[in-house]
Amino acid sequence: MINKITIHCSASPQGRGDNAETIHRWHRERGWSGIGYHYVIVESGELQRGRPEYWKGAHAKNHNTGNIGICLIGNDFFTEEQYKTLEALLLKLVIKYPGVTIKGHYFYDTHKTCPNFDVEDYLDSIGL
Repeated sequence: MINKITIHCSASPQGRGDNAETIHRWHRERGWSGIGYHYVIVESGELQRGRPEYWKGAHAKNHNTGNIGICLIGNDFFTEEQYKTLEALLLKLVIKYPGVTIKGHYFYDTHKTCPNFDVEDYLDSIGL
């Protein structure tokens, strides 16, 4: 049962063209079975799929069960198109999974700043 959504960033330089395939390769190089996120939002705002929602994610250590991972490509700047896609995706997911909580990766790992923006403020700004 999905009860959490975690927002991440790729922590990679903007403009390099990273995408879901890039992250899949990075995660495979770490010995993982593949991309740990369920969704990736590239700089153009295109939504790319990672693992299916029914597969347990690999994106928030000790908090992956029931947790959908969304990754924005970039590090400390995200495009307006990325934020628009993120909003649309989150609105869709909160309807699909009533009662789901949405957090930034930093919420589950205090040594992280990912996704490098205040998720709570962002959620307030879009009415979630």
